[in-house]
Amino acid sequence: MAAKRVGVLLAGCGWLDGAEIQEAVCTLLALDQRGANVVYMAPDVGQMHVVDHQSESPSDESPRNVLKESARITRGNVLPVSSVQAADLDALVVPGGFGAAKNLCDFAVNGTDMSVHSEVARLIKDMHAAGKPQGFICIAPALAAKVLGAHGVQLTIGTDEGTADALRSMGAHHINVEPGGIHVDEANHIVSTPAYMLGPNISAVHQGIDALVEHVMARIT
Repeated sequence: MAAKRVGVLLAGCGWLDGAEIQEAVCTLLALDQRGANVVYMAPDVGQMHVVDHQSESPSDESPRNVLKESARITRGNVLPVSSVQAADLDALVVPGGFGAAKNLCDFAVNGTDMSVHSEVARLIKDMHAAGKPQGFICIAPALAAKVLGAHGVQLTIGTDEGTADALRSMGAHHINVEPGGIHVDEANHIVSTPAYMLGPNISAVHQGIDALVEHVMARIT
């Protein structure tokens, strides 16, 4: 039997301005342990800004490229998301990190008036239309809320009421889960976990991501 092809959509490298590295690595490990053929992808665009991860403040460095920064996590093996079609994948998983809210969309700046990168929105919509499972981690459920809110998607986003209200205003149903927990939206084939929206440590984050990957893989037809 051929290995299932699971797309992993990254937003750069670093939790304050790109993909959350621990969430990304937990995702890749869980997929590899289940024999998935991972398709790494990211938008080929400049990231919103660069953040000094020690001081946690914006740096005056020139903006970096999201695709090239994502290659730091994937050991160079990463495709522009524009080159990936829903027909190429059996499932899609999106780790979090502020880059998901800055580079894959502009939720970090514009809140519910956000726009989603056109190729990211296209892939999420097409995966949903094809009935293929998708997993959204940490802040990444904001993408699903914006793109699929009209379908009443059920999503986790942590316990901050302001952020939960933002998802609700886009048509999504927010679901509270414990650290390390997941929620499965059976109707929309979507699994989500709060990861570092709740923490409190990598063990709990890994527990949730591992369960998310397990449920996403189980829903591949």
